[in-house]
Amino acid sequence: MEFSSFTPHAIATELGERIKLARLNADLTQKELAVKAGISIKAVTNSEKGKSTLESIIAILVALEMTEQLNSFIPKQEVSPVQLAKLQGKERKRATGTHKATNKNKDVPLW
Repeated sequence: MEFSSFTPHAIATELGERIKLARLNADLTQKELAVKAGISIKAVTNSEKGKSTLESIIAILVALEMTEQLNSFIPKQEVSPVQLAKLQGKERKRATGTHKATNKNKDVPLW
């Protein structure tokens, strides 16, 4: 599925549906998942609606034994050789803000 044309709300809703399907595939009730994840039933319900905290989503992924999915979700980023040379061995802590992203359609988020 290509998310580039989705709104943040639509992406969150889709992720919530995927969490719900993963729970159902694991044959767990919302209450059972909440207990296993160490979060409230309301947190599970909110996650399935796409309205959750990152910490709750991670707890659910741990409980569903799906943490390997995080590598596909947000791959580990490496510092580019150009940036490394500019930093001269120091750790990068903030962006310079000199690169401006363009968004011709203001209703479509940049992803």
